[in-house]
Amino acid sequence: MIDICALSGAVKQHQQIVRIVIADLKGSAPRGPGVSMLVWDTGVSGTIGGGALEFDAVKTARKMLDAQDPLYVLHETLGRHHKQVCGGALTLVFERFDAAKLQDAFPNADRPGAYLRKVDGGAPTPPPSLLRQWEAQGPTPIQFKEGWLIEPTKAPRRRILIYGAGNVGHALARVLAPLPQFEIYLVDVREDKFRDLPDNVHQSWQRLPTDLLAEAPDDAAHFIMTPEHDYDLELCHRLLGRQFGYAGLIGSATKWTRFRPRLLDLGHSERSIARIQCPIGDTRLGKEPQAIAVGVVAALLKNGQSQSASVRDTA
Repeated sequence: MIDICALSGAVKQHQQIVRIVIADLKGSAPRGPGVSMLVWDTGVSGTIGGGALEFDAVKTARKMLDAQDPLYVLHETLGRHHKQVCGGALTLVFERFDAAKLQDAFPNADRPGAYLRKVDGGAPTPPPSLLRQWEAQGPTPIQFKEGWLIEPTKAPRRRILIYGAGNVGHALARVLAPLPQFEIYLVDVREDKFRDLPDNVHQSWQRLPTDLLAEAPDDAAHFIMTPEHDYDLELCHRLLGRQFGYAGLIGSATKWTRFRPRLLDLGHSERSIARIQCPIGDTRLGKEPQAIAVGVVAALLKNGQSQSASVRDTA
């Protein structure tokens, strides 16, 4: 599956990259079709299985960057050329991406679909089965047929907003950062609270949390953990007045017992208020910030996609 967000981010940072994907496999190999990696002049992201195959593939990709070559296809037998005991025969497709190629390849990058292109001679037009899948723009497995390659594309990552850059906020951002399906925002007006965060965590201290909440996509997940209870309440109030995918409030059961009647007085229904999780995390894991963060992420991964983003309080 092509992660368009990751691809776009790499191009933005490095201007041009080569994406290597295992397009086809017969027999055994360390990784299967659809597995990919990104290569730029000074680094890589991902892996196609390591070893001599990957080492040579990275060298090939960097030669493409130097020569501005747009496309290369390699048919390789592992046992014969790389002395890998699995002995499978695979096809690697190398594609160079820059900003112009991204726009041309993914004009509808805001939604999932399929990416169909001719990569290796073969038929002048796509095989009918691949063309039907591309026209449907629905879920499709990677397929390499008659020189044409089709791959599913991943929709943009889900936005996670963490309001409060205290110990738990930092721990939560760090636990979430390695997960490719999320785009993380850590929000706090206290600039001095931001420290030693992963590069892919967006850090915001110049704008009010309420402004970022208002601009969030409808399926975003929100975690409220500011140092002020009244501000936490205000964020809950504003969140319940709009669509959201998931919401959690840090605090004790006592805190939530005090918040619920105040939110009712502000005009929100019991059903709507119940969509905010409080306390957050799993008390069985402990009260350390990292333990709370692990529990929060586990709940998000388990329930995030099943939470309806369309429920909105209309009371």
